[in-house]
Amino acid sequence: MKYRVATSSLNLRDFPPTMDNSTILADIPFRHTVKLLDDTESDWWKVKLLNTDKEGFVCSKDLELIDETIIKNSDIEIPNFEPSSKSSLDSKEETYKPIGNTDIPFRDLTNVETKKASIKKIIDKLNVSKSFRYQKDEADTYCNVYTFDYCFFTKVYIPRLRWTDKAIEELEKGNEVPLIFNDTVRPFYSNYLYDWFEEASNNFGWQKIDNVDELQKRVNENGGVGIISAKRFILNKSGHIVVVVPETETEKAYRVDGKVIYPLQSQAGYDNYNYFAEVRKDWWANPDPEKGYSSAIFYYHD
Repeated sequence: MKYRVATSSLNLRDFPPTMDNSTILADIPFRHTVKLLDDTESDWWKVKLLNTDKEGFVCSKDLELIDETIIKNSDIEIPNFEPSSKSSLDSKEETYKPIGNTDIPFRDLTNVETKKASIKKIIDKLNVSKSFRYQKDEADTYCNVYTFDYCFFTKVYIPRLRWTDKAIEELEKGNEVPLIFNDTVRPFYSNYLYDWFEEASNNFGWQKIDNVDELQKRVNENGGVGIISAKRFILNKSGHIVVVVPETETEKAYRVDGKVIYPLQSQAGYDNYNYFAEVRKDWWANPDPEKGYSSAIFYYHD
């Protein structure tokens, strides 16, 4: 049987913590799927993180049963790869994996002030305006990579990978599929992320917001995470995605008559900014069929 994580995250352990020397093997995000291997002990079940080789014990009360008559195997979220030492700020190797740098802090969820203070530290450490990982090159720009990294360290989920057609065929036969980059999984680019936000993000705690004034307000008041995602008129051209971040003493959104017109954002792209607002105006509303966007959406996560 298959189960999903029903809490914000769930520790996968090598042994139940009732035993000596139990260690955490992985942090499984909300809504990710595990396969039950052994439920002999009522409180601690042995499970396998689906489509990976990771096995261990989890607290059974933090799981919910998947109705496999409704949910197809190909609809199950792909587990993101584990952080890698090769995935770093000074390299473009393995950008599909989380950064394996313990110097970068995670968002401190203790209270609003610790959330906002730790977000500032994350932005400073990622340093998107200077870090080689995010600099545009002849092949691409990296708004999706930066947004994934930011969300990873702020402890909210967005996907980095999507199944290939080959993998979906196997999944729909009922088979598990190993995660092999550029074989069974490929990157989630910005146009795909737009679709994911519209179709699935509410299952992962994201809320759609009507306007940027409300989005900035929520990010400021709660120390949360904001997203602006825009889809191109021409779908084979890259869309764009940015994060909306809490205002600081020195970095502010742009307001007219007290209303946010251009929120405080952070992005990789053709130009990279740790913080920006007025300099790109309402870029998501550009109506140019060649360079603009057909639609844009705003999302928030606590």
